[in-house]
Amino acid sequence: MTGPDAPDALRATGLGFRYRRRGGWALRDCEFTVPGGRVTALVGRNGAGKTTLLHLAGGLLRPGSGELRALDAVPGTSEARARVALLAQDKPLYPRFTVADTLLMGEKLNFSWDRTTAERTVREGGVPLHARVGELSPGRRTRVALALALGKRPELLLLDEPLADLDPVARGDIMAGLMAEAAERGTSIVLSSHVLPEIEETCDWVLVLRDGRVELSEDAYTVRESHAVLTGHADQADALATEHTVVQRRTAGRQLTALIRRHGPLHGAWHVERPRLEDILIGYLQDVEPRHPAPAERTEAAA
Repeated sequence: MTGPDAPDALRATGLGFRYRRRGGWALRDCEFTVPGGRVTALVGRNGAGKTTLLHLAGGLLRPGSGELRALDAVPGTSEARARVALLAQDKPLYPRFTVADTLLMGEKLNFSWDRTTAERTVREGGVPLHARVGELSPGRRTRVALALALGKRPELLLLDEPLADLDPVARGDIMAGLMAEAAERGTSIVLSSHVLPEIEETCDWVLVLRDGRVELSEDAYTVRESHAVLTGHADQADALATEHTVVQRRTAGRQLTALIRRHGPLHGAWHVERPRLEDILIGYLQDVEPRHPAPAERTEAAA
């Protein structure tokens, strides 16, 4: 279901999760909303909490604190399982099953099953239905796992680094198919990926995790339009930080280069460039110093 009354794909309130054996929080105090009908890029460095979040959304884990809703349902319940599909990194499949057996299993386990879509997904990758799963290459196993997920006809599709085993041509073909799925059926897709240029071309929402916390959850176009790369004299740094959010900055001699989120007009002598979404995301992920919030943000935080 899409439109103004469609449920959010994901909504988190005070979400936290802690692995007992490892110690420390994988996710902590996460607050975000991912609207329905979007193709969302879930971005973060290794260990940021991306896989944990997807496993929580898919019902494989339960929150340690707060709550998470998938399509307004509690992950792991029968309602959520019928509407949500998760393609995990390890792509668990039965190696002794043939591809045809695997798809038949998917049909038996899911009340709603699209055999045509499932079989087309494997055939487009040149995967024989009679082949045993354990004898397939990693890329072809990915095709079979994706066929299981798409055959279910989910309203929300969660993909954890799904294309890492594929060559660039196959990856492009599958991404095109996922975009068609989202456009034609209004499927919400949350895609974890390290391939940032690919994200720029395909995703219209970004959810950025850093050290288990949410840095951004926002429309991709808004993110691009609200950020700028400035180059100017370093003595303008303090004034810049009082008016805008400085995401990242570096100084070379007397020259300052800064990635900022704008909060109103720019003052001072600056050379301004519009960054790519990839550059913005890298800026948030690489930042090692506390950002300098604009005055309104400081007031809000102190309230």
